[in-house]
Amino acid sequence: MRHSAWRYVWSAGCAGLVALGLPVSAQQESPSPPGASPATANNTISAAPSGSSAAVDPDELRKRVAEQGDRIDAMRSQISAQIAQLDAMKRALAEQEADYKSLRHAVGIDVLDKQRAGSIATGGPGASALPMPAGDAVAANAPQQQPVGEAPKADTRPPEVAPIFQQPGVLTPKGKFIMEPAYQFGYSSVDRVALVGYTVIPAILIGLIDARQVRTTTQVGWLTTRYGLSNRLEVEVRVPYVYAHEDVTSREIFTGSATDKAFGNSGHGLGDIEATARYQLNVGGPDKAYYVGWLRVKSNTGKDPFQVTTDCVQRCVENVIGQVDLAATGTGLPLTQPVGTGFWAIQPGVTWLYPTDPVVFFGNFSYLYNVPRDDVTRKILLGGTENLGKVKLGDIVDVSVGMGLSLNEKASISIGYDQSFVGATKQNNHNVPGSTKIVLGTLLIGGSWRFSDKRTLNFTLGVGVTRDTPDATVTVRVPMMF
Repeated sequence: MRHSAWRYVWSAGCAGLVALGLPVSAQQESPSPPGASPATANNTISAAPSGSSAAVDPDELRKRVAEQGDRIDAMRSQISAQIAQLDAMKRALAEQEADYKSLRHAVGIDVLDKQRAGSIATGGPGASALPMPAGDAVAANAPQQQPVGEAPKADTRPPEVAPIFQQPGVLTPKGKFIMEPAYQFGYSSVDRVALVGYTVIPAILIGLIDARQVRTTTQVGWLTTRYGLSNRLEVEVRVPYVYAHEDVTSREIFTGSATDKAFGNSGHGLGDIEATARYQLNVGGPDKAYYVGWLRVKSNTGKDPFQVTTDCVQRCVENVIGQVDLAATGTGLPLTQPVGTGFWAIQPGVTWLYPTDPVVFFGNFSYLYNVPRDDVTRKILLGGTENLGKVKLGDIVDVSVGMGLSLNEKASISIGYDQSFVGATKQNNHNVPGSTKIVLGTLLIGGSWRFSDKRTLNFTLGVGVTRDTPDATVTVRVPMMF
């Protein structure tokens, strides 16, 4: 039993020597018994290579064991230093992540992520132009969390530009109400009687008058209200108030007068109330056009040219070339200015917008049909009324194009051109003498300044480029959303 225990101790000792790199002599297969002499025991352990019979010095063995312990202690010290270095790197990484989160909060990226019901990591590689830190890279490889709530619906409305035409391109959002007070000033100076203005079409001027120059000043203030029935459908009502003043320098024919005379008149009152419905026909996008169809109906609520008194004693001569009734005298001009056209009108049209960074191109096409009137009469001075029969104002085809540029998040500018083709006026199915087709061309320049998401200031300057167009028009509008 004691012999077996000794063999176990011997085997364990040999294994320890081998672990220390010391060879064990194979000359003796079994250890000596406990009673063996020290010399015999020393001869069984050899520090020499295999086959060597040299004995190992115990001091040398202890020295090697001590050196091996020192190397182990050095490795432990090195591992401790590396662990401390890793801890320092972790602290530095935590500080960098805190700085990164502070920067994201400062530039509003976190707010944007919440609005989109996601995060930069869940948005994919193209969700942010900022480099992805190591912390986010690890988070990107980890299982992603599902967004909480419902993401907001994409805005399918056309982009906003500074409006320079009467018809806006951006519809009112569903359930929103827009009130738009506006003011327009127009001035024109022409050398003929037959005038076609922007807001008020004057009376049919037939009489003993040879107008040399006519100066017209028109001021219109209106209140427009719009309501969004859906995100693609809105309705609008416009109520204008008109003030017009006209100065005419003329010379009466058949009177032998050698000097010019000046005539002046003015008028003010409620204009023609209008109602419009607009519907967005498609869902556009970048490099894809938006189309908005609309239908406008204009009433004849304003005092029309046939309701004002004209300067004719009995009646105005219809044709100065034919037989002339010398008893009919007067200028044929209205004593006060009308503030309405006197005719109902229906105007269908379409507005298109084509966004292409950094500008937006837009335009309008419309056709205005003036509903004819039967049994039209007009008032004459000291003569009661004069029967004109059936009167039909000329229809108007309008084409306009423009482009808008956003300068920053608040300011934008637009430039465009509007051209209208006005047909001749007919009386009893015949063209009125002196009435011809007219082309109105206007160069428009506009700007917009957004005070907030609910209030904007729009300014438009129109310059007439054809002879019959008003010389200048200035329009200021302030749409407010509720």
